[in-house]
Amino acid sequence: MNERFPRPDGGHARATLARRATHAVRAGLAAALTVGLALAALPAHAEKADRDKPLNIEADNMSYDDLGQKNVFTGHVVATKGTIVIKADRVEVTQDPQGYQYATGTSTGNNLSYFRQKRDGLDEYIDGNAVRIDYDGKNDFTKLTTRAVVRRLQGLTKVQDEVHGSVITYDGQKDFYTATAGKDQASPGNPSGRVRAMLAPRSGGAAPLNGSPATLAPSNTIQGNPQQ
Repeated sequence: MNERFPRPDGGHARATLARRATHAVRAGLAAALTVGLALAALPAHAEKADRDKPLNIEADNMSYDDLGQKNVFTGHVVATKGTIVIKADRVEVTQDPQGYQYATGTSTGNNLSYFRQKRDGLDEYIDGNAVRIDYDGKNDFTKLTTRAVVRRLQGLTKVQDEVHGSVITYDGQKDFYTATAGKDQASPGNPSGRVRAMLAPRSGGAAPLNGSPATLAPSNTIQGNPQQ
């Protein structure tokens, strides 16, 4: 049995196809934008190649404890490992059987030890000061103890974030901070030694108001009474 089906209108079919194509393009752009935003939101970790770089140290003096498998450096110590820099009055270095290195820097008097490490894939650095700095090369984990301050720098000079605390930890693998309060942070303006932080907005400032003024024209299509 032959059945006759109505033939679709050519203009209507073309309009339908055009609408479907437009929806597909919009969906594709939305998906691409979502992926782009997701990639942009991924955290940047500490420089991944640092753990494979040799540890270089300069100091006024060095001693080696064979029994404890420990090197002790004293006097204006500067230790570098890739982008990692540690400066202190005294630095102790140990190494585990797997070859991972651990460093502890301490300073006395009014001196503070110093730490810096580049973030992977960005022109940003994490740096900080404290009386004692412990670096765990296996877990890429840094702990700053007593009078600690940690900063996130754009380049090597522009401070984006700054955190003050008695103990501050920085997990380079997860790009994660923790900070705790302590009496060493006490001051007339902060008698209980609470954690203090200055965090810059990640989205940047507002766009400058320097565009040309909009051109206004009456509409011939809007009808009805204005809403009160």
